[in-house]
Amino acid sequence: MKKNIIGIFALLVVIFVITAIINPKFLNAYNMQNLIKWSSLYAVMSIGVAMVIITGGIDLSIGSVVGLVAVVLAFCLKIHGLDPWVSIGITLGLSLLIGLVHGLLVTKAGIQPFVVTLCGLLVYRSMGRWITDNQSVGPVPLEGDKGYVNLEEILGLDFIFSGKIPLGDSFNLPTPFIFLVVLGIAGAVFLRKTIWGRYLYALGNNEDGAKYSGINTDKMKIIAYVLCSFCAGLAGLLFAFELDSVQPAQTGEFYELYAIAAAVLGGCSLRGGEGSILGVVIAAAVIRLIYNSINMVGISTHLEFGILGMVILFGVIGDEVLKKTMAKKQLSAR
Repeated sequence: MKKNIIGIFALLVVIFVITAIINPKFLNAYNMQNLIKWSSLYAVMSIGVAMVIITGGIDLSIGSVVGLVAVVLAFCLKIHGLDPWVSIGITLGLSLLIGLVHGLLVTKAGIQPFVVTLCGLLVYRSMGRWITDNQSVGPVPLEGDKGYVNLEEILGLDFIFSGKIPLGDSFNLPTPFIFLVVLGIAGAVFLRKTIWGRYLYALGNNEDGAKYSGINTDKMKIIAYVLCSFCAGLAGLLFAFELDSVQPAQTGEFYELYAIAAAVLGGCSLRGGEGSILGVVIAAAVIRLIYNSINMVGISTHLEFGILGMVILFGVIGDEVLKKTMAKKQLSAR
C-alpha cells in the first residue's frame, strides 16, 4: 500500500475516533448508515474524475452532469411517463454522450480541458433549468386520485438504488455502497490490470513519450472523459433516487469541487500519471466524514467549507512533503 493511501486512511481514523469520543451518538446505527450512503455517492463520481486527472486533464462539469441526469430522469418519468428502464437508459446514454463530446473537443478540436468542461458546467446546468422551467421535479402522480409517490417508489426499484440490506437488528447497509464496491473494483482492475489502464498512466506521465511509443493518446483521452461522465451520470441516477425532489438549480451544485478534492486528496496528481481508486474512495469518505463530524461536535455549519478547505490543503501539502522526502532518500541511496 502506498504511503499517501496510508496517510489519508490515518486521517480518516483520527477524525472518526475524535468525533466518536466527543459525541458518542456519532456511532449510532442511523448516523453510520447515512455516513456510508453519502460517502458512497460522493465516491462514485470521484472515481470518474480520477480517470481524467490521471491523464493530466480535468473535468469541471461533473456537478452539472449529475444535476442534468437527475433532472432528465425525473422529467422522463413524470412528464412523459416513459418505462423506468428506458428512462434509466436514456440518462446513462446522455452521460456517455457528454463524455464523448468532451473527449472529441479536447483531442480533435484541441481545446483545453479546463475550457471545455467549464463551458459544460454552465451549459448542462442551464439545460436542466430550461427543461423544467427551473421548477423542482418532485413526487410523481399516481393514476386517479391516489396521491403521490417518490421516484424510487413508482419505479419499484427502491431497493436496488436507494434501499438497505439488513445486517443486524439495527444496522442496514445502504445499497449505494454496493454500487461503489462494484465500480471501485472495476475501476481498480481497469487501471492496474489492463493495458488501457497502463496507457492512461503513461499518457499522464509523458504524453509525447506515450504517443511516440505507439499509444493512441487521443483515443485514451476520449475513453477517460467517457468514463468520467458515465460515473457522474451514475451518481446523478443514485442522487435522483435518494432525493425527495430534483431541483435543477441546486442538485449537484459544487459536486465537481468535492470530486476533484477527493481525487487530489486521494493521491491523484494534477500533473497526471498518479492515482489509485482506493485512495480516492478513502478521500471521499474523509470529505463526508468532515461534514458529519462538524455537525456532531457542534461546530457552526458556516465554517464547513473553511474547515474542509484547510483539511484538503494540509493533506495535499503533507503529501507533497512526503514525496519530496522520499525522492531525496532515493537520491542519497544511489
